[in-house]
Amino acid sequence: MFVVSKVAGFFAIPSNLIIVMGILGALLLRTSFARAGWRLVIASLVLLAIAGLSPIGNILILPLEQRFPAWDASHGAPDGIVVLGGAVSADVAAARNDVALNEAAERMTATVELARRYPNARIIFSGGDGSIAYSGNESEAALRLFDRLGLATGRVAVEDQSRNTFENAVFSKQIAAPKPGERWLLVTSAYHVPRSMGIFRMAGFPVEAYPVDWRTRGAEDALRPFPTLAEGLRRTDTAVREWAGLVVYWLSGRSSELFPGP
Repeated sequence: MFVVSKVAGFFAIPSNLIIVMGILGALLLRTSFARAGWRLVIASLVLLAIAGLSPIGNILILPLEQRFPAWDASHGAPDGIVVLGGAVSADVAAARNDVALNEAAERMTATVELARRYPNARIIFSGGDGSIAYSGNESEAALRLFDRLGLATGRVAVEDQSRNTFENAVFSKQIAAPKPGERWLLVTSAYHVPRSMGIFRMAGFPVEAYPVDWRTRGAEDALRPFPTLAEGLRRTDTAVREWAGLVVYWLSGRSSELFPGP
C-alpha cells in the first residue's frame, strides 16, 4: 500500500502529468493520430507556462498557509514539542555523512529555538525513511544537526520508523504518551499544518499548531507571478500535492475532516 501511494503521488504532481502529456503527444506525431499529438504537445506547453510562470502556485498554497495562525505563546510553556521530518535530504546526508537541509529547514531551526526557550519541554523528532528509490533515514542527520546546534544529548527523543504523516502521528503518540491536560506543539511547514492537524486529531494526539517555513508573504502574493519556470512549478507541485493529500487522507478515514482548521 505504501508503494502504491508513492506511485500514485508521482502522478498527482502537475509537472509530472504535464511532461507525460507532452511526451505522449510527441510519440503520436508519427502515427495516424498526429493531430491529437499536436494538440497534446501544445496543451502541455500552455499548461507548463501557466503552472510555472503564473501566480497559480501561490493561489493554491495560500489557503493552506493561512488556515492556522502563528502559535500564541501567551498561553504558557508547552509540555512537549513534536517536529515532523521533511527538512532533511536524507539520501544526501547519508552519502556525505553530514547534514543536508532543504527548503523546509525552519522546522529544525524553530525546534532548537523552542527547546532553548522552554528547557523543560520534551522534544520528539518524527521522521524515518519515506522514499522508495533512495535510502536514508532522516533521524540520523536530525540528531547530528541538533547536537551541532547545542541541544544536550538525550534531549531529543527519536521516532525513526514513520514513512508518512499518518505514521508520524501514530508513532509519536506512542513515544509521547501524552497525559490529560498536557500541551504539545506540532512543528511543521505552514502549508502542511491543516493535513497534519487532522491526522494527529484522528490519531487521538491533541497538539497545537506551530507553523513555520512560510512560502508566501500573504494575500498579496496571489497576484505575484514567478520569475523562473522552475520556481513556479515547484510551488504548484507542492500545493497540489498537499491538496491531494487532504482529500486522500480524509476519504481513507485517516484525517478528522477534509480541511481541518483551528
